Amino acid sequence: MTLPVPTLTPAFDVEVALGPLEDHLGTSAGHRRVVPILGGRVSGEVDAEVLPGGADWQLVRPDGTIEIDSRYSARTASGDLLLLHARGLRTGPHEVLARLGRGEDVDPTLYSFRTTVTVETSAPALAHLQRSLFLASAQRLASAVHYRAYRVG
Repeated sequence: MTLPVPTLTPAFDVEVALGPLEDHLGTSAGHRRVVPILGGRVSGEVDAEVLPGGADWQLVRPDGTIEIDSRYSARTASGDLLLLHARGLRTGPHEVLARLGRGEDVDPTLYSFRTTVTVETSAPALAHLQRSLFLASAQRLASAVHYRAYRVG
């Protein structure tokens, strides 16, 4: 049996503005950090404003790899709401991760920052987004994250 090879088709870009990192240090789950999402923009197959109030709940592994778990809402110009959920990993050489930790802008080809993205919505016109899995390639900037989401086909 031959299984289909997944394809990637560009779907949308997301830029989120980030608030100051909240370092919860060692919790029962591990080294927990929370990064507030202050706003931003979704553009492409769907255009929407990222609403303040979301966050990225991170776990920092002993090797410096960060487990990403971010959730935030966005609203289209017509008032439709979306809930985006991105889960993945940011990892790379220790010195590159240290630069990112200091808030430096680092060439995204020097580290790996990948997430899966799912979308929830009650808007019939956007329901197709809920029937797709998206894989994103991301870049961490000093006070923002930018990613491009690709539909997995």
